[in-house]
Amino acid sequence: QLQLVESGGGSVQAGGSLRLSCEASGLEYATYCMGWFRQAPGKEREAVAVIDSDGRSSYADSVKGRFTISKDNAKNILYLQMDSLKPEDTAMYYCAADVILWATIATMKPNYWGQGTQVTVSS
Repeated sequence: QLQLVESGGGSVQAGGSLRLSCEASGLEYATYCMGWFRQAPGKEREAVAVIDSDGRSSYADSVKGRFTISKDNAKNILYLQMDSLKPEDTAMYYCAADVILWATIATMKPNYWGQGTQVTVSS
């Protein structure tokens, strides 16, 4: 069983930055596709960024050029660096894992989820 624990959320003004972290434990983390999803109140959960087992990343159009996903396989930690934040980025952000080697923002279907961390961006 893979366990995911997010941290790093908080409140920031528009234009600011936050870095989310997700610590994974339980199984061989390096062989999974990992991703960040978010859900705003009244909206469906959406994929934000995905990184596969080879380190290739893909992003939602709404965050391209502003967010960067990365991972440290030695420490089993997934990151999401969020820059130039906008009020519309306000949401609960979830770390997720898919039990396959390769996936993209369009194909990832998570098998495991973290509990979420809140990001609030004020104008």
